[in-house]
Amino acid sequence: MKTKLPDIGKISPEVFNELIFPRLGAVNKNILVGPQHGVDVGIVEIGTQAVAITTDPVFIVPAYGWERAAWFAAHILISDVVTSGLPPVYMAIDLNLPMEINEEEIQIMWETIHKECKKFGISVICGHTARYENCNYPMVGGATVLAIGDKDKYVTPKMAKEKDKIIITKGPAIEACGIFAAMFPKLLEKEFGSEFSKQSQELFYKMSVVKEAMAAVKVGVRDEGISSMHDATECGIWGGLYELAQASGLGIRVEKELIPVENNVKEICDYFKIDPYKSISEGTLIVSCRPHKAQEVVNVLSKEGIKSAIVGELTNAKEKIILRENGKDRELEHPRVDPFWQAFYDAMKKH
Repeated sequence: MKTKLPDIGKISPEVFNELIFPRLGAVNKNILVGPQHGVDVGIVEIGTQAVAITTDPVFIVPAYGWERAAWFAAHILISDVVTSGLPPVYMAIDLNLPMEINEEEIQIMWETIHKECKKFGISVICGHTARYENCNYPMVGGATVLAIGDKDKYVTPKMAKEKDKIIITKGPAIEACGIFAAMFPKLLEKEFGSEFSKQSQELFYKMSVVKEAMAAVKVGVRDEGISSMHDATECGIWGGLYELAQASGLGIRVEKELIPVENNVKEICDYFKIDPYKSISEGTLIVSCRPHKAQEVVNVLSKEGIKSAIVGELTNAKEKIILRENGKDRELEHPRVDPFWQAFYDAMKKH
């Protein structure tokens, strides 16, 4: 392999293109959407139905508190599959747990995962659960979630068109700030006051796109509304926009000042010295939508208590990815490295 692996986090697009993409096993005519940059799911045709499939680690951080940790683990898994536009139905889960987990902890963890699955109509259909030596938090297994629906109901970036509007929910650094608030509440209280710290911890439960993705598609899909959805995770909004442009084969024009920002995000990011727009943001949904339905989507999300805004549109691929900021245009590039991780590990060492 000629391309270097990154120091931490997801592999780069170059490593994916060089190592993974040319080696995907057998060719199958029933694959509707295969592995690609900027797409959170694979989709296959089974009979008359489309089945969206996603796989992720089971990510448990005991320091969040067991209930919060399990809530987040469940929503990470479900958030990707709902970007297909299809309702989630099944989960298969493998738990390779550390030896130190005890009966009370595993009970809280599993009851929380069960509760979140039940809330969204997901049945756990198979799995594996055990404790082993050399298994460590936070990666304590893996899970696959399936969503199922009619073949004309799923969405993928290839369905996006020029002039589709870009809608962004919640804004930047939701996950980064949610984690900082959960891990360093006393630090934020000392710096900004108790009310600020308490309010910031509410960001933790915004680290999910399940509610907004399922609400948005009720407006309609494809030519009747939503053409694609993408969860802005590693490298945040800037990374997510880049991935959407790459996956759709289109350009993007976005106005930074139109992007919503949740309370306390700017202060937290400034304090930890990270760029919020480049920082991990599980819970921020990037939506492309036919122009005539865009405002209706924003209105539907508002009724669900979710902040969102139309921030730009898809353009011809020749126009690349243009960010308008302070009245000036500049080309947006992929951030490559998410600043959150280093800031988080530095804060852990100091505090």
